[in-house]
This record gives sequence, structure tokens and C-alpha cells, in this order.
Amino acid sequence: MNHDAFLQDVYSVVAAIPAGRVVTYGQIAYLVGRPQCSRMVGQAMHNVPEDLHLPCHRVVNSQGRLVPGWTEQRALLKSEGVRFRANGFVDMKKSQWEFMKEQ
Repeated sequence: MNHDAFLQDVYSVVAAIPAGRVVTYGQIAYLVGRPQCSRMVGQAMHNVPEDLHLPCHRVVNSQGRLVPGWTEQRALLKSEGVRFRANGFVDMKKSQWEFMKEQ
């Protein structure tokens, strides 16, 4: 798979994440057929062209931790009804997109 195709696949998954739900880097890697490439997904997310207007705030790590230094992410997720635990992480049990069940 070439790099451009990988990016397109990642961005297509991100575009499909419904409001009020989050997905992990690893889930995206799995969905694009590259389950070992969650770090590459992270790099792709870091470099998303702004003109794509993707809901990047809906991508978190496997523990539900937000992107370090991106202070707006929490507010964007809260405005969509995403639930948080006391430690500040997303409550993955309540807010993770269960794409296999919701299709």
C-alpha cells in the first residue's frame, strides 16, 4: 500500500466517525487493513490538511487520552456529548464508536 493511499484510507475513516463518538489510532489502523500501524495513523492525524475539515478531535489513544497540548479537543468532544472519566480521559465504555455494531 502506498503512503498516499494509506492517508486517504485513514482520512475516510475519520470522516465517518459520528458526532459524540471517539475512535482510537489502533482502531483506524485496523479498519484500513494495517493493524500494526497505529503510530502511522497518529502521524497522518498530525498532518491532516486543514481544508479537509475532518473531525480529528474524535480520535484518541487506546486509554481515551486526548492529544497533548490540544486544549480545544476536550471542549469539542464535550459539546458533542462525549463522556469523560474523573482522570480527564474519555470514558471509552460510553463514547467509543462501536462501528461493528452501529453499521
